[in-house]
Amino acid sequence: MITSLQNGYVKRWKKLKRRRGREKERAFLVEGFHLVEEALKSDWTVQEIVIREDINIQNEWQGYKYVQVTNEVFQEIADTDHPQGVAAVVEMKEMEWEGANRVLLLDSIQDPGNLGTIIRTADAAGFDAIMLGKGTVDPYNDKVIRSTQGSIFHLPVFQEELEEIIPSMRQEGTTVWATSLQGATPYMEKTIPDEPFALLVGNEGSGVQEELLQLADERVNIPMYGQAESLNVAVATGILLYAMRG
Repeated sequence: MITSLQNGYVKRWKKLKRRRGREKERAFLVEGFHLVEEALKSDWTVQEIVIREDINIQNEWQGYKYVQVTNEVFQEIADTDHPQGVAAVVEMKEMEWEGANRVLLLDSIQDPGNLGTIIRTADAAGFDAIMLGKGTVDPYNDKVIRSTQGSIFHLPVFQEELEEIIPSMRQEGTTVWATSLQGATPYMEKTIPDEPFALLVGNEGSGVQEELLQLADERVNIPMYGQAESLNVAVATGILLYAMRG
């Protein structure tokens, strides 16, 4: 059992709480029973499971490397206010883009909760892949991971230069819809494109950058029937993801 905060394992786990540390180690932490179980069920590599001293080891975890730690040590690496006492170190997965029929493109989504919810919703809507443009929050941020509720392990998430990937996708026959408040048509008035298609959604405050809007086939919006000026980006994305599925 690890009892010291100066232990090498503990120092490494603490580094994984920062983006720089995650990128250097090519690994990230997940916390809580549900996320650990989702990681173990997936084809991602779990390097080790961290278990607080008062937690019983699950039978199905016996075949994995696990490390027991004191409550003090677990509190040091935990990110939640009331940790469940289990965490896992997961190796970042190398992914190769091979094309997809239903793709979500995200331009500069900055709030971790929004990104995690969007990933979870895209998973639920049956999208095949997500591409994150520059300026988007790290998908391995602990708050993002928690908000995905395990969907981070269900569909590939790429970090790409959208100004390069969108023309390439269109050249290969993908229809790209972009959300916009200006010069856009209500999505209900458009014919849902045949697959392959992609939806481009932008930053919480400023929306999709104009240079990216110019690369899209269509600009669409969601009409506001009440007095609200707009919807939260995760809510709006969810509406459009399901609309595009038909």
